[in-house]
Amino acid sequence: MLRLLVLVLVLANAAYWAWSQGLLASYGLAPAVQTEPQRLGTQIRPEAIRLLTPDEARKIEAGPGLVASGPAGEAPAPECLQAGLFNEEQTASLRSALETALPAGSWQFESSVEPARWIVYMGKYSTDEALAKKRGELRQLGVAFRAVTNPALAPGLALASFATQADADQELARVATKGVRTARVTQERPEARGQILKLAAVDAALRAKLDALKPQLTGKTLQSCS
Repeated sequence: MLRLLVLVLVLANAAYWAWSQGLLASYGLAPAVQTEPQRLGTQIRPEAIRLLTPDEARKIEAGPGLVASGPAGEAPAPECLQAGLFNEEQTASLRSALETALPAGSWQFESSVEPARWIVYMGKYSTDEALAKKRGELRQLGVAFRAVTNPALAPGLALASFATQADADQELARVATKGVRTARVTQERPEARGQILKLAAVDAALRAKLDALKPQLTGKTLQSCS
């Protein structure tokens, strides 16, 4: 019985091997063909195919004509920048420089109003020692402060800034409850009207030209458009 079983297994293995090798194809017994040799004939230089790196793929997606300047080969998007406020004399001088240095249509002036600024003020102090002493007292009281921007009020301290005198008066009353006794409300700057310089789309090339115009900006810095 055991010999018969072994003989059956040997015959079964031999039959499977013959079937898998296609030896029984003439009898209609053969495995399905898994390859497609006809497609190999249509391939064009398959040995030239290679995988692109991420940087190469990004450059292709960006398309021709874009200069890669970022760390990953990406061209940064243009940025809107503005500076001001400029009075009439400053605007006239800056306009003349812009017309010479920058492309037409890349810049414009817009009328703007800078609101008055009222502050809760302490000063002026006669010496630097007196100013330093007052700073120490305010720190102990937990009251914030900054230096004033108006030279006529320096050396002095601004405890808070507001667009209206009424709001500054309310803050004066509040800091008084914290122990501030010698502060007062004053105007740090009046309302000002003038022109804002706006450049809607500053790219790398335009930014390089703007560097040469810094003297005409009279100390005002270019910032992102609000």
